[in-house]
Amino acid sequence: MNLYRLILRPLLFRLDAEAAHRRAVAACRVAGALPLVPTLARACLNFTAPELQTEVAGLRVENPIGLAAGWDKSGHAVRMLDHLGFGFAEIGSISARPSAGNPRPRLFRLPADRAIVVNYGVPNDGAEVVARRLTAYSPRVPLGVNIVKTNDGPDAPLCCDEDIFADFERSASLLHSHAGYLALSLNCPNMKVGGDFFARPGNITRLLERLRNLQVQCPVFLKIGPSLNPADHERWIEEAGDFDFVRGFIFNLAPGKPDTLRLSTPRAVWEQMPGAVSGKPVESLINNCIRELYRRLPPGRFAIIGAGGVFSAEDAYRKIRLGASLVQIYTALIYEGPGIVKRINRGLCELLARDGVKHVSEAVGRDA
Repeated sequence: MNLYRLILRPLLFRLDAEAAHRRAVAACRVAGALPLVPTLARACLNFTAPELQTEVAGLRVENPIGLAAGWDKSGHAVRMLDHLGFGFAEIGSISARPSAGNPRPRLFRLPADRAIVVNYGVPNDGAEVVARRLTAYSPRVPLGVNIVKTNDGPDAPLCCDEDIFADFERSASLLHSHAGYLALSLNCPNMKVGGDFFARPGNITRLLERLRNLQVQCPVFLKIGPSLNPADHERWIEEAGDFDFVRGFIFNLAPGKPDTLRLSTPRAVWEQMPGAVSGKPVESLINNCIRELYRRLPPGRFAIIGAGGVFSAEDAYRKIRLGASLVQIYTALIYEGPGIVKRINRGLCELLARDGVKHVSEAVGRDA
């Protein structure tokens, strides 16, 4: 019996989507500070198996299922995220300066599609505050920190190149020593400023040169927009290739609502909702992107973290077999609750056994 779907979800869905999100993060923040609660949560939600324990880009994880960026935007709940069954977690996006994000409403549900529409605009406490917060806690599981260009609002003047590079550099300098890995959000779908900046050839290289001077102490992943264009894939690989600390790629949400999503919710419901779609409708697009990028990666040089539409072990396994070494969830937590992590991991073991695969790393890319 799924108590979350029977009891908690109906109560949360009576609230505005952002209000429910804030309450969930606040509840985790409080629970993580209470005696015994994290231990009890770990006993209920953890699932361990040797065939799921793996190492990717120098990160040792108990299982390949992680929390995607966007849920805990400023690292308030890291003490509890350690105990929800994830193999790793990613917080953010975090910018050099604090940001209030976009005007409300900016988060919407599409239950018929098991999706949400996100237009947050990266509200967060800023890199300096988050760095102090992370200094006070040493996480049990690898903690990724997603960094992004500061959103100064729609009325801010356009940024010059130097402003954008300096913004990322400032965040990385403050946060890299506290992170298991950094994810550079180079194609944030919810920000107007700099949204296409890193689509220009050479700009990724220019940013990575700035980060190399920082002597970044953790692996770096590039979070890029979904594209099936081979020229884009080749450019990403080429620009990242000379920087040993860059260890892989993550596909971000597609801006807006492309026709490829094929939403079943009537257009009249969602066409006035600003933002990008997250959840089940993006699964096919992201899976195709993972497959096409994996085919072009130099063997052993880069890894892919797959996120988008994962609601079951079968969904996660599909991404792994297409080329993802690790998989993230976010929207599934909203619709299925925290127990989904354990169910996915248990199911992955069953799928590996069904296919005669001894270890999850052996499944990576089998269908690419």
